[in-house]
Amino acid sequence: MSRDRAVVTTYARLHFGFCNLSLARERLYGSLGVGLDRPRVSVAATPDGGVTCDNPTVRDYAQRAVDHLDVDGADVTVDGSFPRHVGLGSGTQLALATLVAVARAHDRSVDVRRLAPELGRGGRSGVGVATFEDGGFVLDAGHPTARFTTDRPALGRWSVPPVAARHPIPEDWRFLVVVPDSPTGPSGDAEDRSMRSVVETASPSPSDRLAGVIARRVLPAITEGSAERFGAAVAEVGRLNGTWYADEQGGVYRPPAGELVAALDEDPAVYGAGQSSWGPSVYGVTDASRSAAAREAGRDALDAAGVDGRVLVAEGHNRGATVDGDPRRND
Repeated sequence: MSRDRAVVTTYARLHFGFCNLSLARERLYGSLGVGLDRPRVSVAATPDGGVTCDNPTVRDYAQRAVDHLDVDGADVTVDGSFPRHVGLGSGTQLALATLVAVARAHDRSVDVRRLAPELGRGGRSGVGVATFEDGGFVLDAGHPTARFTTDRPALGRWSVPPVAARHPIPEDWRFLVVVPDSPTGPSGDAEDRSMRSVVETASPSPSDRLAGVIARRVLPAITEGSAERFGAAVAEVGRLNGTWYADEQGGVYRPPAGELVAALDEDPAVYGAGQSSWGPSVYGVTDASRSAAAREAGRDALDAAGVDGRVLVAEGHNRGATVDGDPRRND
């Protein structure tokens, strides 16, 4: 028996960086990030005899979902969007939302963590899958280096990194997001090549410093609810990650992210700033009382860099994607 229609709404995320990119350490990757309440996108699916969708990317995800679920097909539509390949996690969120929408339209349960690799998601970072599941602040455990090495395994031949720590984001925290109108970060094969190049040459020194920052600064700050200390700590995570990426992205930050981060760092409304994933999106940590000033700081940063772009302030999102308005459940 099939449902008439299933609608899945999912949300952006910020990716603060990885814990280790050096082959000299026993675990590779390990990442940390937060779920945001915006931007958001909804994917609707209705049972059909084949796969139809006006969005080519989502149509591909829908076809894979239909194949893995062994159902007839689905008519899929997308409402809303957030920009792709700018560091907000749109690829993973769209892929998983499509999978769940198709499954629910056919009255099927689905384990998104198990099937995410079949859609090409969760190969290095587990933040996108984890925030889709339950939102919040997430630190994932990465992969055993001996098994994952420099090349990502063949499609579907990996497991999503397990969640090592998750904490709710305090209600009064806010996240400034600045998305400049500039070239997007690498994705697909280009991202794989860039990551392979980084990992093959990465020094272990930043990972040793990152371990201390995460254990002694990031985790205590989120546990105690200090936006100021959290912002400073994740900004340091980003700077240390940038030393690994400098050759691949033209500096510690991908231009023009460096100029934006520098400008935000000087503003008292922003507790810490950095680049999300490969960028070019830049984030700033703030709180409700300073959100208007932080938004203005974001606009001023774009003006100072001489680029156009979008500025928004988001709250943390402490639950996962929703189905027809209800929290998504896999059972």
